[in-house]
Amino acid sequence: MSRPLFVSLDGPKGVGKTTLLEAITKVLRADNIKVIRLCEKKSDPYRRETMALVNRLARDPSMDLEWEVCARFAESRAWISRHVLTKQPPDSIILMDRWYPSDAAFRRMVPFAEILQLNIDRNVQAPDLHVGVVTAPEISWARAAARSRGLSSTVIHQLEEHVACTQSFERAVAEHGWVLCRNEGMIEHATTQVINEIYRLPGCSLDISSAASRQ
Repeated sequence: MSRPLFVSLDGPKGVGKTTLLEAITKVLRADNIKVIRLCEKKSDPYRRETMALVNRLARDPSMDLEWEVCARFAESRAWISRHVLTKQPPDSIILMDRWYPSDAAFRRMVPFAEILQLNIDRNVQAPDLHVGVVTAPEISWARAAARSRGLSSTVIHQLEEHVACTQSFERAVAEHGWVLCRNEGMIEHATTQVINEIYRLPGCSLDISSAASRQ
């Protein structure tokens, strides 16, 4: 690979994204691929200020405030694009935990097309592969409830809100041609799907037969 391949995994809460990221990382590293695991939240230098706005938005929703939240997240991704992504080894695969597709799930009033344009206008790096991870909302809700931290969401507190979040995200996946990964069964099945999609990317040094032999 002459440059890092950039793969983002996005989705609603409780869909098993972290577990899937760990499984994908294990398979790629078994094939001697250098994997860089990044998280938008942990890479964002402005996270505290933006989350203060998100908390205000949760208490007092308004279009203007949600637009400001979207713009701040886009600015943060632009910073990460310039100062973090460009510093990764060219022979690596970057796995990003959340990127701008996540806004399709968590923003309520601003249309996703406008959010996407915000990111484009700021030269936010587009992933080589967008993976949208979903489950039936009842499954992800139950998984989240079983975790010690629960749903851990600032903007979603009821199952009905989580259902709407999931439906909104799935519509965006279909409209933008992202890879839809249903993580409702064995983690190995979801892992195989994403690994095969990664190995199909132009510039990836391994092919599908190599990927299949590892599963």
